[in-house]
Amino acid sequence: MTPDSLSDRSVTVVGGARSGRAVARLLAQAGASVFVTEHGPPRKGIEETLDGLGVAYEFGGHTSRAIDADFVVVSPGVPTEANILRQCRRAGLPIYSEIEVASWFCRAPIIAITGTNGKTTTTSLTGHVIRCALDESDDRNTIVAGNIGYPFSDYVRDAREQDVVVLEVSSFQLDHVDAFRPRVSVLLNITPDHLDRYDDDFNAYAQSKFRIFGRQEAGDAVVYNADDELVCDYVRSRAAEPGAFTAYGISIDGPVERGAFVSDGTIVIRSDNDEETLMPASDLALRGPHNLYNSLAAAMSAHIMGAGDAQIREGLSTFEGVPHRLENVATVDDVLYVNDSKATNVNAVWYALESFDQPIVLIAGGRDKGNDYEALKPLIRERVRGVVALGESASKVMEELGSAAGCASRASTMEDALQKARSMAQPGDVVLLSPACSSFDMYENYEERGDTFRRLVRNL
Repeated sequence: MTPDSLSDRSVTVVGGARSGRAVARLLAQAGASVFVTEHGPPRKGIEETLDGLGVAYEFGGHTSRAIDADFVVVSPGVPTEANILRQCRRAGLPIYSEIEVASWFCRAPIIAITGTNGKTTTTSLTGHVIRCALDESDDRNTIVAGNIGYPFSDYVRDAREQDVVVLEVSSFQLDHVDAFRPRVSVLLNITPDHLDRYDDDFNAYAQSKFRIFGRQEAGDAVVYNADDELVCDYVRSRAAEPGAFTAYGISIDGPVERGAFVSDGTIVIRSDNDEETLMPASDLALRGPHNLYNSLAAAMSAHIMGAGDAQIREGLSTFEGVPHRLENVATVDDVLYVNDSKATNVNAVWYALESFDQPIVLIAGGRDKGNDYEALKPLIRERVRGVVALGESASKVMEELGSAAGCASRASTMEDALQKARSMAQPGDVVLLSPACSSFDMYENYEERGDTFRRLVRNL
C-alpha cells in the first residue's frame, strides 16, 4: 500500500485513543474516508478533533457501519479476538496496525526495537546515541516514536530520507503488520508476558515478536540476543535462508561471530572484517546486566547505521535514563526511593532486583497478568528486606513474595504503601516500586502510577 493509493479508500479505525486518533489524521490527510469506532465513551475534546479532520465516528459500541470499509486499522489496546475484529475477519477485511500504516508513508530508514523487557530503555538509548552521531551531520534528524508513547503516525510525515526513525514496537502492534520492513530490527528477549492476549500460548506470543523481521531481506540487519536460546535459534535459522538479512548477536557471556559482546569488562564490536574495542562496560550510564544488553543493542544498531565509535561512546555514557524505569526519585533519611513503575511483568522485576547491592524494600502488585513469581523467590530471599503488597493482586503478592521476604505488609493506597515501606527500610536501603503487574486496577496507566509514587516520595 502507498499513500497515493489511499485516496477515496474507506477505512475503519478501531480504537479512539492516542494511536487511533493519530492514524485517523494521517489517513484523512491522505484522502481516505475514515471512520473511527470506539467501544468506550469519548474522551474530552476528541469529537471536536475528529470533526475538524472530517472523520466520522461512533462511541459507546460498534455498529455494522464499522465493517463497511476497504480495510481496518486497529489500535494496540484492542485485543485481536475482540468481537469487532472477528466480524471484520469474517467480512474478509484486511486488518493493519497503526505502525504498519505509518510505515507506508516513511521515507527514512527505521530501527525497530522489540522484546519482552528493555525495549523502552533501548529505544530511548538508541535514539540518544543516534542523535549524538547526527549532531555532527548537517540537516539530519532522529525521530523516536512508537509504543514508547509517541504514535508513529504523528511524526512519519516529518521523516525525510536522510533522517533516522527509531521505533519501540510491541507484540500487539506486530500482530497486524504486513509490509513493515525496518532497516534494522532489534529483538532483545522473549519471556512470558501478555499471555492473556494469546490464549496462554507462549509460542503464539513469541511468533508475534518474530514478525518484526518477517519482511527483512538482504541488505537489512537483525540485532538479536545471542544469550536468549529461543531468540538465537530462530534468528539464526532465518538468517541461513537464501536472500536473508544479516544477523548481529549481542552477548554479555562471551564473543559472538558478528555483533557486540563483553570481554574482560570491555565492550567489543565485531564485523565480518574488523574487531573494535569500544569502551569499558563500567563507563556506561545505565547500571545492571539488563542494561548492559540494552547498551549493546543500541551500540550495534548505531554502528550498523554508520555512527562512529566516539559518537557511540558519547551516547552510551551520557544517557540519563527513562522515566518510570529504575528512576532515582529522592533519598530520604539515607534511603533511596526508586520508581520502576514500568516493570509490569515478573522478568522486569527480576532485572530491577538484580540492579542493586543494597537491601531492598519492594512495593509490588496491581492487576495480575497470570504471573508466576517462582523465579523471583531466590532474589527476594537474598536481597529483599520487606515486601509491601498493593492493588488487586495484593493477596497473591503477600502469599508468593511476602513469605520469602523478611517481613511483609498489605497496603490499600500508594500513600499507605510508602508509609509501610518507610517503616521497614533502614539507612542505606532502597525502596523500590517495581509492581510486576499492570496499573489498570488503580491507575489509567503505569505513568500515572509512577507519577503518584514520585509525588508522594517528594512530599515525605
